[in-house]
Formats: sequence, structure tokens, C-alpha cells
Amino acid sequence: MAKAASPAGKITRTQRVFINLLDTYSSRNIGKFLSNCVIGASLEEITEEEEEEDESKSGALDASSGKLKEGTFQIVGTLSKPDSPKPDFATETYPAISREDLLLRLLECDAIIYNITESSQQVEEAIWAVSALNEEIRHFERRKVFILLSTVMTWARSKPLDPDDTEVPFTEEDYRRRKNHPNFLDHINAEKLVLKFGKNAKMFATYVVAAGLQYGMEGGILHTFFKMAWLGDVPALPVFGDGTNVIPMIHVLDLAAVIQNIVDHVPKLHYLVAVDESTQTLEDLIKFISRSTGSGKIQKVPRENAFLIKELTQEHLDHLLVNLKMEALFVKDSFNIRWVAQTGFVENIQTVLKQYKQSRGLLPVKICILGPPAVGKSSIAKELCKYYKLHHITLKEVISEAIAKLEAIVAPKDRGEEEGEEEEEEENVDDAQELLDSIKENMEQNAGRLEDQYIIRFVKEKLKSMPCRNQGYILDGFPKMYDQAKDLFNQDEEEEEEEIRGKMFPIDKLIIPEFVCVLDASDEFLKDRVMNLPESIVAGTHYSQDHFLRALSNYRDINTEDETVYNYFDEIEIHPIHIDVEKLEDAQNRLAIKQLIKEIGAPRNFGLTDEERAEQELREAEERLAKEAAQAAERERKEAEEEAQKLASWRAWNKRLEEVKREERELLETQSTPLRNYLMTYVMPTLMQGLNECCKVRPDDPIDFLAEYLFKNNPEMQ
Repeated sequence: MAKAASPAGKITRTQRVFINLLDTYSSRNIGKFLSNCVIGASLEEITEEEEEEDESKSGALDASSGKLKEGTFQIVGTLSKPDSPKPDFATETYPAISREDLLLRLLECDAIIYNITESSQQVEEAIWAVSALNEEIRHFERRKVFILLSTVMTWARSKPLDPDDTEVPFTEEDYRRRKNHPNFLDHINAEKLVLKFGKNAKMFATYVVAAGLQYGMEGGILHTFFKMAWLGDVPALPVFGDGTNVIPMIHVLDLAAVIQNIVDHVPKLHYLVAVDESTQTLEDLIKFISRSTGSGKIQKVPRENAFLIKELTQEHLDHLLVNLKMEALFVKDSFNIRWVAQTGFVENIQTVLKQYKQSRGLLPVKICILGPPAVGKSSIAKELCKYYKLHHITLKEVISEAIAKLEAIVAPKDRGEEEGEEEEEEENVDDAQELLDSIKENMEQNAGRLEDQYIIRFVKEKLKSMPCRNQGYILDGFPKMYDQAKDLFNQDEEEEEEEIRGKMFPIDKLIIPEFVCVLDASDEFLKDRVMNLPESIVAGTHYSQDHFLRALSNYRDINTEDETVYNYFDEIEIHPIHIDVEKLEDAQNRLAIKQLIKEIGAPRNFGLTDEERAEQELREAEERLAKEAAQAAERERKEAEEEAQKLASWRAWNKRLEEVKREERELLETQSTPLRNYLMTYVMPTLMQGLNECCKVRPDDPIDFLAEYLFKNNPEMQ
């Protein structure tokens, strides 16, 4: 254990902890947990007050800041991908490092944790690491702790302790009797080697932790089932086989706490089992995931069907199909752990679900769009639903769906259920029949319309449905009035008690919209829009002239009163986003949609699936190619235009040049005629005679001879 002096003169303990693959689910959560743990904290007994405080925090980690806290573990480690970003809680990371350099880094650490539960490829590296460190024991300045984080799959084929009583669980003391699953032979060999090297515990203490199926935070192996339930893509979650197999499990943060205790305590027992106190079957897990996140339904399918789910690897399936009862006696009796889920997954499903949604950023987006008829509410709602993957809720569909559901309940069914379920179903049928009769009677009395009490009941049920609670919704054009909003979004229970206390009326936070969008435009604009609609769109809608004008007038009358639906949202401090569609001058409402997306923010869901991502990449590639082709065509067109313009300019210049030359020739000829005539008349006759005479005589100095001749024979001199 290293010590360093702090600025204040105190002695601050520091321990450097190595964890492999810090960017994977298990190692990341363990590293984040340890980075917030004060060294030696688990050596102190946990008081009842501390336990209550931990329960209120629900196991959440304070990892909002990347700065290291004083006296906590310093986390270093490798990454599974070279381009993975460095985790905020890590002091150093080694994305791509040679074995020689890695050994030097391991020698700098006080504790080395090798997690082989998520990647079987890490088994070989873990064996190398413990062997290399064992060879360097004589160079250790202080004791090092090596922890191999393994899996209970090395116990999967163990024979029962008591053949007559298969309910007797395995404990740490039985580790010599363990028999591994065939796919985990390398894991058990690594366990044996680590235990072998731990004989010199004073300088090199080695431990093996056999962990149950890990859950919590981002979900781990169970993420696939959470996602299937959350998305609602399947009517029922699959249970492979009969689902009666018992799966040893542990919350990933509780597993991190076990590792913290090992580093702090350095116990004499070198093989530990890390599981919670539950004995839950596969059916229990899937059933509670479905109830808390999905439709509540499960379906038992053959084990072979598990291979159809591509997200589940062979190792995942091995963990899900194991049948093993285990008990972590040593961990429970000897360690001081602030448990997140000591009683198991099922008992703590709400805590686990809350962590899962927060870790994955799965927060519902709840929107209410209001405004006059024909302002564009439905078209904008549909586009926002596509962008945010929300559920579009309209009154017509809600009422139709509710009536269809009631009719399905009262329809005759085959009686194959048990007696208790049969009686309960008969009561549901009677209630459904009574409600269906009252609805039909109400619609007959009101010319096909339903009273608000039924509409609000159906809308509230829809908003409380699991899909709307998971992804969110867009409520289109409802509520229209203050009282409707109050009845819809106020809590049903204890309302009078709250009003007596003088507090604001209680709202139902489960269904209250987060964003309220108010679209508006002038009556003239809306009338022109409806008048210009094609007959094919108007047919079968409420946009006939008389009905539209009546609806528009009714909307204006309702919203001139003192208590409007917008006042309701203002009172509960959900201030509407007002958009004047007329000023945007955009028939497709693209500007309004863009403005709303900016106000609402980024989507809060799983994002694109692999198929959707591939489709988007293909679409983007096609758009990019089309854009590049258009740009190339435009560039070629411009080049052709420029070439044609240059050719035309060249031809025009040549033509002009020829004209200039011709004009110069004509001017020269015109100007040379008098001179030519003068020479021919007065100069050329005498000059020709002189030249002829010079040729005859051939004097020694012809120039002088010619000059003398011209002087003597000058006509003017004669």
C-alpha cells in the first residue's frame, strides 16, 4: 500500500488497481465503483443509518466528475477497442500495448483484477499475467493482490452434494468438487493456475471469484430481454425450454463490492462465490422483465430458438440455461457489503429497471400538440413520432381501440383455464359488458359522440400503457378545455385532501406531458388552406366547409375564456411552446418541426437498430452519390458553357482581327495612291534611265555615278 503526503500534511493512502477491458459492461461498472471507494472503507462495520442511506440512493454511483477523490482507488486498465474513449473514472488506459510494456504496468499496481466473464479471449492473457507476476515476486516491494473474476459456469456440471436432496446449494467449501461446463474448460484451468500461484500469500495473494450471472446498470446479458420488452416488438418475451432452471445471479455493483472487500481484507480463503440470496428461475426473470417493462406476457419456446436471437452469444445462452443452486456463505458472513440487491433480481426489479433506464438514457418523451383545426397538428405529430419513435395518440383511434378491446373481452372463449382464473375472468367479462353497454347507450344519446368521462378514461388508460410509459407519446389535439386537462392529468386519489391543505392540485407525473406545443394561425390562413385541399383529402374528414367553420368558431370561443387549457399548463409550470404557422410560410411544416426538435432535444431511446442503421447508411450513401453526380453534372455543364463561351469569344476576336487588317489594308492603299502617282510621274522615268545607264557603263562607284546622272538630267534644271 503506497502512501503520499497531501498538501495539508496528512498521509493519504493510495492504491493502484488494474482492471482489464475497462470499456466493457462488467469491468466498467466495477472500475467506476472502486474509483469512488475509499481505501479500507469495507474494513469498518456498516451502521443501520448508512444502510438506510445506501438504500435511498438505490446503488447509484457518484461518477459525474472525472476527478479522483482523495483516498480512493486509482483505476488503470486496458480497453477492448483501440478507438474506445478513456473512461472518466480511469487514471490511465492502455488501448494497444505489448506484453512487455503491460507487465511493467502491472508491476506498478497494488491489485490486479482480470475479468474473464465477458470475453473468453481474455483467459489466455489472464494466465500469462499471473504467471509473469509470479516470476517477479522476488522484485515486489510490497504485497500484490491478483483477483481472477471468473464465472459459476465452472460449476455447471457439478454433481449434487446430496443425491436425495438436490435443493442443497453449493458453497465456497465445495470448490474442489466443481465440474465445469464443456464450453468453460479454459476458465476452470485458469482458476486452478491462479490458486496454485497463491501459496506465497505474504507477497502475492491470488483469488478466484466465481460470479453469478451479472445484472443491473446497463443490463448485461439481460439487456436483450429488457430491450425486446421496452420496444414492444414481440407480443411475448421468450422463455427457452421449460424455464425452471435456477440461475445464480449477482448485481454488478454488489460484485464490485465483493472485490473491494477482497482488496481491503485480503482474506485467507482464496476461492469465493459471489451470488445474491435468491434462487430464481429463468421463467421468473423473463416474467418480471415482461411485467415491469413490456406486455406482461411470456412464451415458452424450444431451447433451439435461442440461437435465432443474434444478440445472444453462446456464452450468454450457457449462463441463461444453467441450473445451479449456490450460496455465498463467506461473502455474506465475513464481508461488509452495502448491498444493492441482496435479495435478488425479482425483489429489486424496480431498482434494477430504474438503473437500466438511467444508464441507457431511456427517458420517455411526452408531448401534447394543440391548436385550431387544419393548423397541421397531425402532420407535425407524425413526423415527430418518426423522429423520436413515439406513439401517436388520437381520440378516434383511442376510442376505437378501447371498444375493440372490450368486445374482445366479452367475446366467447374456450374455457381451458384453472378455476381461480376462470372466476376472475368471469368478473372481468361482466365489468367489460357493463361498460360496453353504457358506452353504446351514451353514443346513441349523443348522436355518435362519447361524453368526456369515457374519453378521459380511455385516454388515461392509453397514456398509462407500457408502450407510452417506455417510449413516450404525442397526444394530438386533446385536451381541448381546462376541465378536460384537469380531469385527465390530475391524480385520482387524495385530490380533496391535497386541496384542503391549500397546495396546488396534484398532477399524475406518470402521464403529464413534458412539452406542450401550441400551433396557431389566422382564420383567413386556415380557411385558405382548407379551400386549397384536394377533394381526395377532404373526403371522409371533418374538413367540409360547414363542419370546419363550426369547429374553428368553437375553438376560438373556448380559448377566449378565462380558464383555457393553456392556462392549466401554465399553472403547473409547463409553459407551452407557441408557433405561428402562418409566419413560417412553409406548407410542409418543416420549419415548425425543426423548431420543435430544437426545443425538445435529442431522442431518448435505443437509437437505430442494425437494420435501420444499415438502411440509413445506404440511404445516406445514395444521397451522397446523387449529390456528387449532380455536382459533377453541374460542373461539366459549367465547363461546357465556359468552353463554348471561350470558343465564341475566340471566333469573335478572330473575325474582328480580320476586319481590322482589311481596314488597315484599304486605308494603306487609299493613302499610297497619290504618292505612287507622284513617283511614277516625276521620279521613276529619270531614275529608270539612270539605272539603265549605270548598268551599261558599270562604273566603279555606281551610287556616285547615279547621283551625278540624276543631277545632270533633272528635268527642272533643264
